[in-house]
Amino acid sequence: MSTEKIQYNTLAALFWVCAVFYAAKASSTLLQTPAGHSEGSETKPIIVTTIKPLAIIARAAAGHHADVSYLMPATQSPHDYSLPVSGLKKLAEADLVVWIGKEFETRSAKSIVQVPAENLITALRLPMQFPTAGTQEHRHHHGLGIDPHIWLNPHNANILAAYIQVNLGLPERTIITDRQIERLKAELAPHHDKSYLSHHDAYSHFANAFDLRAGLSLRDSTGAAKGAKSQYQLRTIAASDNGAHCVFTERQYQSKDAQTLAAALQLPLVELDPQGLNQALNSNGYAEFITGLIAQFKVCFK
Repeated sequence: MSTEKIQYNTLAALFWVCAVFYAAKASSTLLQTPAGHSEGSETKPIIVTTIKPLAIIARAAAGHHADVSYLMPATQSPHDYSLPVSGLKKLAEADLVVWIGKEFETRSAKSIVQVPAENLITALRLPMQFPTAGTQEHRHHHGLGIDPHIWLNPHNANILAAYIQVNLGLPERTIITDRQIERLKAELAPHHDKSYLSHHDAYSHFANAFDLRAGLSLRDSTGAAKGAKSQYQLRTIAASDNGAHCVFTERQYQSKDAQTLAAALQLPLVELDPQGLNQALNSNGYAEFITGLIAQFKVCFK
């Protein structure tokens, strides 16, 4: 055999060995690196919530151990929002889905209940604290039987956070401490018997948690206007000697009726952010959110 042919066969064999080595390495890399994650990155579970307040709780509960996003824009009512294709895709990719319940996310419920039970947390099915006798009349304005705004009570936020942590196998820890809650309650103590009006019926959980009076509202929790009798009673009570100090509004609502009422009663308008529109998703997010909401609430009584 010629020297030239020996050299050719040697090079061919060497090329074949190199090709097999790199193919094996590439295959190993593909097996070790999950789809959607770069090599060397931590694979995090994906939590998808329906609304931002639940995302604030989920992010605080999971810390940096999960990726958290939410489905519904705050500018649209969760009662009337139908999930687009992108939302359905998020549901399919989620390791955990958190929602209030079919009584709240009414039009999206049909899609959400298709999520496997082990991957779905329904807040209204958890052992939450609900407003009691002192706010019973307030609760019945909702048409849902119960007030679904559970995230406005920090005790409920801790309950939901614990269920999220257990589901993901994370260490249990509160996202707002008892000491923080008591400090915030003390801030509101001077205002516990004061009256206020709101654009819609959303604050009974908040009032219950912080020993406040349940305010009157122009609209129920779905945004529907109340009847003429309720409107008359609201104006009569608000105009009494122990009447309301302000009218609370929310940025995402076109609250012309609130503006009209405030002008008629010569009351200031005060903006609240009960959905945490300005709140960043971070490990301390829920404590920051509820502290900010209380600061906004106190403006009514200055």
